[in-house]
Formats: sequence, structure tokens, C-alpha cells
Amino acid sequence: MIVADTSALVSLATANILGVVFEEFDVHTTETVVEELKQTADYDDVSGRAAKSVLNHAGRLTIHDVENPKLDSSRIDHGEASCVSLVKKRDADFLLTDDLRALPELQPVTPSEVAISPIVLKALVKRGIYTNERAKEEVERIAADRDWLQAPIYRRAKKLFER
Repeated sequence: MIVADTSALVSLATANILGVVFEEFDVHTTETVVEELKQTADYDDVSGRAAKSVLNHAGRLTIHDVENPKLDSSRIDHGEASCVSLVKKRDADFLLTDDLRALPELQPVTPSEVAISPIVLKALVKRGIYTNERAKEEVERIAADRDWLQAPIYRRAKKLFER
């Protein structure tokens, strides 16, 4: 089971791979994340269109109403905090976030592995659904559309496919 926050869902939608992701994985999120997606969808830009795409696929996403934990952090937002609650409640395997600032603070407060969204592309390669080249192309698409180029998340995503 995967729990995904707003940033991860927007990234996966940017690559236009939500259909295959929801077919292959049991993806869950929270009402708080859905509210953040609705706010993001109000913008007329790449992220806004990606958020609309996630909302259009909401029927394939398991959405939970959870209580936000009180996390003492300026780096973990309400959506991420709600995902921490869900991970604990449902014993999820992964918490996906593309917020690198929050990632180091999320790992100690959740029992699951915290990872960036391109880990899903890596899993699709391991399952034989995508070739390594196709997954790398999707990372490039996400990076270009999400302004990741030259950013630490881009370097981390590319390293997933070097192994």
C-alpha cells in the first residue's frame, strides 16, 4: 500500500501515468490532500492541470478522513502530516512525497519508507511494465514540468535508474 501526498500525486499526474499507477498499486491519500489538490487545481498552469487530473481519477484512489497529528516542524505541512497519520493507521509500505525539505523530518515520524514519486516508476520497471528508458523519459518529463531540473530531487530521481 502506498500513501501519497499532494506533491507526489501532482508529479505522477504530470507524467500522465496515473492510470497505470492506480492499476498496479493500492494508492491511498487523505481528505486534507484532496483539499490541497482542489486548491492547486484552481491555477492555470502545469501543476493545476495535474491536480485536476488527480481529482478526475479520484474514484480510483482510496481517500481517508484522518486526524492530523501535531508535528513540531516548519517543514511538514498539513497534507504531509495527514499522510503520516494514514501511514500509521493503515500500516502502509510507502509514504510518497516530493517535498525534499520535509522528507528528512518525515522518515523519523513514520514507520514506513518515505520516498519520492519516481520510486513508482522504478517499481514499474521492476514489474516489467516500463522499460528503464521509458521510466527515465517520464522522469525527464516530470523534471521539466515541475521545475526539477538542476534541483536535488532531479538528481535523486535520476540515480534511481542508474542501478
